[in-house]
Amino acid sequence: MSDRPVAFVTGASRGIGKACSVHLARAGFDVAVSARTVQDGEQREHSSTVQRSDTSPLPGSLSATAAMVTEAGGDALIVAADLLDFDSLEAAAATTLEHWGRVDVLVNNGRYIGPGHMDRLLDTPIELLDYHLKANCLAPLVLTKAFLPQMIERGGGTVVNITSASGFADPTEAAGDGGWGMGYGISKGAFHRVAGFLAVEHGKEGINTFNVQPGYISTERIAQDMAQFGFKDTGQPADVIGAVVAWLATDPEASELNGTNVEAQFFCHERGLLPGWKGPEPNTAAIRYDLSGAILAEKEAQLLAQASQE
Repeated sequence: MSDRPVAFVTGASRGIGKACSVHLARAGFDVAVSARTVQDGEQREHSSTVQRSDTSPLPGSLSATAAMVTEAGGDALIVAADLLDFDSLEAAAATTLEHWGRVDVLVNNGRYIGPGHMDRLLDTPIELLDYHLKANCLAPLVLTKAFLPQMIERGGGTVVNITSASGFADPTEAAGDGGWGMGYGISKGAFHRVAGFLAVEHGKEGINTFNVQPGYISTERIAQDMAQFGFKDTGQPADVIGAVVAWLATDPEASELNGTNVEAQFFCHERGLLPGWKGPEPNTAAIRYDLSGAILAEKEAQLLAQASQE
Protein backbone atom coordinates (compact mmCIF):
# COMPACT_ATOMS: atom_id res chain seq x y z
CA MET A 1 0.00 0.00 0.00
CA SER A 2 1.42 3.37 -1.05
CA ASP A 3 1.78 6.04 1.62
CA ARG A 4 1.06 8.68 -1.00
CA PRO A 5 -2.28 9.27 -2.68
CA VAL A 6 -2.65 7.79 -6.16
CA ALA A 7 -4.43 9.12 -9.24
CA PHE A 8 -5.42 7.26 -12.39
CA VAL A 9 -5.77 9.45 -15.51
CA THR A 10 -7.07 8.39 -18.91
CA GLY A 11 -6.18 10.13 -22.15
CA ALA A 12 -2.90 11.01 -20.45
CA SER A 13 -0.62 10.92 -23.49
CA ARG A 14 -1.34 14.56 -24.38
CA GLY A 15 -3.62 17.54 -23.87
CA ILE A 16 -5.89 17.78 -20.82
CA GLY A 17 -4.94 14.33 -19.54
CA LYS A 18 -1.26 15.20 -19.57
CA ALA A 19 -1.92 18.47 -17.75
CA CYS A 20 -4.05 16.73 -15.11
CA SER A 21 -1.33 14.14 -14.54
CA VAL A 22 1.36 16.77 -14.01
CA HIS A 23 -0.74 19.00 -11.73
CA LEU A 24 -1.76 16.02 -9.60
CA ALA A 25 1.90 15.03 -9.28
CA ARG A 26 2.71 18.56 -8.13
CA ALA A 27 -0.08 18.21 -5.57
CA GLY A 28 1.56 15.12 -4.07
CA PHE A 29 0.05 12.25 -6.05
CA ASP A 30 1.62 9.28 -7.70
CA VAL A 31 -0.04 8.88 -11.10
CA ALA A 32 -1.03 5.96 -13.29
CA VAL A 33 -1.16 7.30 -16.83
CA SER A 34 -3.33 5.52 -19.37
CA ALA A 35 -3.94 5.90 -23.11
CA ARG A 36 -3.03 4.00 -26.28
CA THR A 37 0.18 5.80 -27.29
CA VAL A 38 3.09 4.57 -25.21
CA GLN A 39 6.04 5.94 -27.19
CA ASP A 40 6.42 9.08 -29.29
CA GLY A 41 5.88 8.55 -32.99
CA GLU A 42 3.37 5.71 -32.82
CA GLN A 43 0.87 5.65 -35.67
CA ARG A 44 -2.84 4.92 -35.43
CA GLU A 45 -6.02 6.22 -37.02
CA HIS A 46 -7.07 9.63 -35.71
CA SER A 47 -9.03 11.12 -38.59
CA SER A 48 -12.32 12.57 -37.35
CA THR A 49 -14.17 11.76 -40.58
CA VAL A 50 -15.12 8.70 -42.59
CA GLN A 51 -14.09 10.58 -45.72
CA ARG A 52 -10.34 10.15 -45.23
CA SER A 53 -7.70 8.35 -43.20
CA ASP A 54 -4.98 9.95 -41.09
CA THR A 55 -2.42 7.83 -39.28
CA SER A 56 0.28 10.47 -38.94
CA PRO A 57 1.85 10.51 -35.46
CA LEU A 58 0.37 12.94 -32.95
CA PRO A 59 2.63 14.73 -30.48
CA GLY A 60 2.78 13.19 -27.03
CA SER A 61 2.95 9.75 -25.40
CA LEU A 62 2.53 8.05 -22.06
CA SER A 63 6.31 7.81 -21.77
CA ALA A 64 6.66 11.56 -22.16
CA THR A 65 3.88 12.26 -19.66
CA ALA A 66 5.37 9.79 -17.18
CA ALA A 67 8.68 11.65 -17.37
CA MET A 68 6.86 14.92 -16.62
CA VAL A 69 5.08 13.31 -13.65
CA THR A 70 8.43 12.17 -12.27
CA GLU A 71 9.92 15.62 -12.78
CA ALA A 72 6.94 17.10 -10.90
CA GLY A 73 7.67 14.91 -7.88
CA GLY A 74 5.42 11.90 -8.36
CA ASP A 75 6.00 8.28 -9.23
CA ALA A 76 4.49 7.30 -12.59
CA LEU A 77 3.04 4.01 -13.78
CA ILE A 78 2.31 3.47 -17.47
CA VAL A 79 -0.81 1.35 -17.99
CA ALA A 80 -1.69 1.38 -21.68
CA ALA A 81 -5.34 0.69 -22.51
CA ASP A 82 -7.95 1.27 -25.19
CA LEU A 83 -11.32 2.75 -24.23
CA LEU A 84 -13.03 0.42 -26.71
CA ASP A 85 -11.40 -2.62 -25.12
CA PHE A 86 -13.00 -3.01 -21.70
CA ASP A 87 -10.74 -5.95 -20.84
CA SER A 88 -7.71 -3.69 -21.27
CA LEU A 89 -9.27 -1.10 -18.94
CA GLU A 90 -9.94 -3.68 -16.25
CA ALA A 91 -6.38 -4.98 -16.63
CA ALA A 92 -4.97 -1.45 -16.29
CA ALA A 93 -7.04 -0.89 -13.15
CA ALA A 94 -5.94 -4.22 -11.66
CA THR A 95 -2.28 -3.50 -12.43
CA THR A 96 -2.51 -0.12 -10.72
CA LEU A 97 -4.15 -1.53 -7.59
CA GLU A 98 -1.62 -4.35 -7.47
CA HIS A 99 1.24 -1.86 -7.84
CA TRP A 100 0.13 0.75 -5.29
CA GLY A 101 -2.73 -0.87 -3.41
CA ARG A 102 -5.00 2.13 -3.86
CA VAL A 103 -6.44 4.72 -6.22
CA ASP A 104 -7.72 7.89 -4.57
CA VAL A 105 -8.60 9.90 -7.66
CA LEU A 106 -9.92 8.72 -11.02
CA VAL A 107 -9.84 11.24 -13.86
CA ASN A 108 -12.01 10.08 -16.76
CA ASN A 109 -10.60 12.30 -19.47
CA GLY A 110 -9.96 10.02 -22.47
CA ARG A 111 -12.49 9.84 -25.28
CA TYR A 112 -13.04 8.18 -28.64
CA ILE A 113 -10.65 9.41 -31.33
CA GLY A 114 -11.56 8.42 -34.87
CA PRO A 115 -14.04 8.70 -37.73
CA GLY A 116 -17.56 9.84 -36.93
CA HIS A 117 -16.47 12.62 -34.62
CA MET A 118 -16.91 15.23 -37.34
CA ASP A 119 -19.42 13.51 -39.61
CA ARG A 120 -23.14 14.14 -40.04
CA LEU A 121 -25.65 11.50 -39.04
CA LEU A 122 -26.42 10.18 -42.54
CA ASP A 123 -22.69 9.80 -43.20
CA THR A 124 -21.99 8.03 -39.91
CA PRO A 125 -22.30 4.24 -39.59
CA ILE A 126 -24.20 3.20 -36.47
CA GLU A 127 -21.11 1.25 -35.43
CA LEU A 128 -19.21 4.53 -35.04
CA LEU A 129 -21.98 6.03 -32.91
CA ASP A 130 -21.66 2.92 -30.77
CA TYR A 131 -17.90 3.52 -30.48
CA HIS A 132 -18.57 7.04 -29.17
CA LEU A 133 -21.01 5.79 -26.56
CA LYS A 134 -18.71 2.95 -25.47
CA ALA A 135 -15.55 5.05 -25.20
CA ASN A 136 -17.04 8.31 -23.92
CA CYS A 137 -19.61 6.98 -21.46
CA LEU A 138 -19.37 3.25 -20.78
CA ALA A 139 -15.56 2.99 -20.57
CA PRO A 140 -15.42 5.53 -17.71
CA LEU A 141 -18.05 3.46 -15.91
CA VAL A 142 -15.90 0.35 -16.31
CA LEU A 143 -13.05 2.14 -14.55
CA THR A 144 -15.33 3.72 -11.96
CA LYS A 145 -16.69 0.30 -11.00
CA ALA A 146 -13.14 -1.05 -10.82
CA PHE A 147 -11.96 1.62 -8.37
CA LEU A 148 -15.06 2.49 -6.32
CA PRO A 149 -15.05 -0.52 -3.96
CA GLN A 150 -11.57 0.18 -2.58
CA MET A 151 -12.33 3.91 -2.34
CA ILE A 152 -15.44 3.14 -0.29
CA GLU A 153 -13.54 0.64 1.85
CA ARG A 154 -10.89 3.26 2.67
CA GLY A 155 -13.53 5.90 3.45
CA GLY A 156 -13.39 8.17 0.43
CA GLY A 157 -12.23 9.02 -3.05
CA THR A 158 -12.74 11.36 -5.96
CA VAL A 159 -14.02 10.76 -9.49
CA VAL A 160 -13.52 13.57 -11.99
CA ASN A 161 -15.35 13.33 -15.31
CA ILE A 162 -14.06 15.64 -18.03
CA THR A 163 -17.26 16.47 -19.86
CA SER A 164 -18.11 18.91 -22.62
CA ALA A 165 -20.64 21.65 -23.29
CA SER A 166 -21.36 19.64 -26.43
CA GLY A 167 -23.37 17.38 -24.13
CA PHE A 168 -25.83 20.17 -23.30
CA ALA A 169 -25.62 22.44 -26.33
CA ASP A 170 -26.49 22.39 -30.01
CA PRO A 171 -23.73 23.18 -32.53
CA THR A 172 -24.06 26.44 -34.44
CA GLU A 173 -23.25 24.68 -37.70
CA ALA A 174 -23.35 21.12 -38.99
CA ALA A 175 -20.32 18.87 -38.64
CA GLY A 176 -17.69 19.85 -41.18
CA ASP A 177 -18.79 23.47 -41.24
CA GLY A 178 -17.68 24.39 -37.72
CA GLY A 179 -19.93 22.11 -35.67
CA TRP A 180 -19.41 18.63 -34.27
CA GLY A 181 -20.85 15.21 -34.99
CA MET A 182 -23.86 13.74 -33.21
CA GLY A 183 -21.82 10.84 -31.84
CA TYR A 184 -19.71 13.21 -29.76
CA GLY A 185 -22.70 15.20 -28.52
CA ILE A 186 -24.94 12.31 -27.52
CA SER A 187 -22.12 10.41 -25.81
CA LYS A 188 -21.05 13.47 -23.84
CA GLY A 189 -24.69 14.12 -22.98
CA ALA A 190 -24.96 10.63 -21.51
CA PHE A 191 -21.65 11.01 -19.67
CA HIS A 192 -22.83 14.31 -18.17
CA ARG A 193 -25.46 12.46 -16.11
CA VAL A 194 -22.98 10.20 -14.32
CA ALA A 195 -21.69 12.55 -11.61
CA GLY A 196 -25.12 13.22 -10.14
CA PHE A 197 -25.92 9.52 -9.88
CA LEU A 198 -22.63 8.71 -8.16
CA ALA A 199 -23.07 11.58 -5.70
CA VAL A 200 -26.52 10.30 -4.74
CA GLU A 201 -25.45 6.65 -4.52
CA HIS A 202 -22.08 7.09 -2.79
CA GLY A 203 -21.75 10.64 -1.47
CA LYS A 204 -22.49 9.48 2.08
CA GLU A 205 -19.62 7.02 1.76
CA GLY A 206 -17.10 9.79 1.11
CA ILE A 207 -17.11 9.65 -2.69
CA ASN A 208 -16.93 13.01 -4.44
CA THR A 209 -17.81 13.07 -8.13
CA PHE A 210 -17.54 16.10 -10.37
CA ASN A 211 -18.25 17.05 -13.94
CA VAL A 212 -15.46 19.32 -15.16
CA GLN A 213 -16.50 21.19 -18.28
CA PRO A 214 -13.24 22.45 -19.82
CA GLY A 215 -14.51 24.80 -22.49
CA TYR A 216 -12.34 25.32 -25.55
CA ILE A 217 -8.79 24.21 -24.74
CA SER A 218 -5.73 24.23 -26.97
CA THR A 219 -4.30 20.74 -27.33
CA GLU A 220 -1.81 19.06 -29.60
CA ARG A 221 -4.56 17.33 -31.54
CA ILE A 222 -6.57 20.50 -32.13
CA ALA A 223 -3.44 22.16 -33.45
CA GLN A 224 -2.72 19.29 -35.85
CA ASP A 225 -6.15 18.03 -36.88
CA MET A 226 -9.04 20.39 -36.39
CA ALA A 227 -8.41 23.40 -38.65
CA GLN A 228 -9.89 21.45 -41.56
CA PHE A 229 -13.20 21.33 -39.66
CA GLY A 230 -13.32 25.05 -38.87
CA PHE A 231 -11.72 24.96 -35.42
CA LYS A 232 -8.85 27.36 -34.82
CA ASP A 233 -6.16 26.69 -32.24
CA THR A 234 -7.23 29.64 -30.09
CA GLY A 235 -8.29 27.84 -26.92
CA GLN A 236 -7.05 28.28 -23.39
CA PRO A 237 -4.09 26.31 -21.96
CA ALA A 238 -4.68 22.76 -20.74
CA ASP A 239 -3.01 23.76 -17.46
CA VAL A 240 -6.29 25.49 -16.57
CA ILE A 241 -7.98 22.09 -16.32
CA GLY A 242 -5.03 20.51 -14.56
CA ALA A 243 -5.15 23.20 -11.87
CA VAL A 244 -8.89 22.76 -11.35
CA VAL A 245 -8.66 18.97 -11.12
CA ALA A 246 -5.82 19.20 -8.59
CA TRP A 247 -7.94 21.57 -6.47
CA LEU A 248 -10.96 19.26 -6.59
CA ALA A 249 -8.74 16.35 -5.56
CA THR A 250 -7.16 18.09 -2.58
CA ASP A 251 -9.25 20.95 -1.19
CA PRO A 252 -11.71 20.08 1.62
CA GLU A 253 -14.20 22.59 0.21
CA ALA A 254 -14.54 20.47 -2.94
CA SER A 255 -17.09 18.20 -1.22
CA GLU A 256 -19.57 21.10 -1.31
CA LEU A 257 -19.62 20.70 -5.11
CA ASN A 258 -20.22 16.94 -5.07
CA GLY A 259 -22.36 15.85 -8.02
CA THR A 260 -22.26 19.21 -9.77
CA ASN A 261 -20.86 20.62 -12.99
CA VAL A 262 -17.74 22.77 -12.65
CA GLU A 263 -17.16 25.30 -15.43
CA ALA A 264 -13.41 24.95 -15.29
CA GLN A 265 -12.24 28.16 -16.95
CA PHE A 266 -14.41 30.39 -14.80
CA PHE A 267 -13.66 28.34 -11.68
CA CYS A 268 -9.92 28.54 -12.25
CA HIS A 269 -9.95 32.28 -12.85
CA GLU A 270 -12.25 33.15 -9.94
CA ARG A 271 -10.02 31.27 -7.49
CA GLY A 272 -6.68 32.27 -9.00
CA LEU A 273 -5.60 28.66 -9.42
CA LEU A 274 -3.27 29.38 -12.34
CA PRO A 275 -1.20 32.49 -11.62
CA GLY A 276 -0.50 34.58 -14.70
CA TRP A 277 -3.45 33.29 -16.70
CA LYS A 278 -5.67 36.14 -17.82
CA GLY A 279 -8.91 34.18 -17.71
CA PRO A 280 -11.58 32.98 -20.14
CA GLU A 281 -12.41 34.85 -23.31
CA PRO A 282 -15.97 35.87 -24.23
CA ASN A 283 -17.73 33.29 -26.38
CA THR A 284 -19.17 35.03 -29.43
CA ALA A 285 -20.60 31.87 -31.01
CA ALA A 286 -24.40 31.73 -31.00
CA ILE A 287 -24.48 28.38 -29.20
CA ARG A 288 -27.89 27.34 -27.86
CA TYR A 289 -27.45 25.71 -24.49
CA ASP A 290 -30.07 23.27 -23.23
CA LEU A 291 -31.97 25.05 -20.44
CA SER A 292 -34.60 22.34 -19.98
CA GLY A 293 -33.81 21.79 -16.32
CA ALA A 294 -33.78 25.50 -15.50
CA ILE A 295 -37.10 26.02 -17.29
CA LEU A 296 -38.73 23.11 -15.47
CA ALA A 297 -37.36 24.32 -12.11
CA GLU A 298 -38.83 27.76 -12.77
CA LYS A 299 -42.23 26.30 -13.72
CA GLU A 300 -42.30 24.09 -10.63
CA ALA A 301 -41.31 27.03 -8.41
CA GLN A 302 -44.19 29.03 -9.86
CA LEU A 303 -46.61 26.19 -9.07
CA LEU A 304 -45.34 25.96 -5.49
CA ALA A 305 -45.69 29.71 -5.05
CA GLN A 306 -49.25 29.59 -6.35
CA ALA A 307 -50.11 26.67 -4.08
CA SER A 308 -48.77 28.47 -1.02
CA GLN A 309 -51.06 31.45 -1.74
CA GLU A 310 -54.22 29.37 -2.02
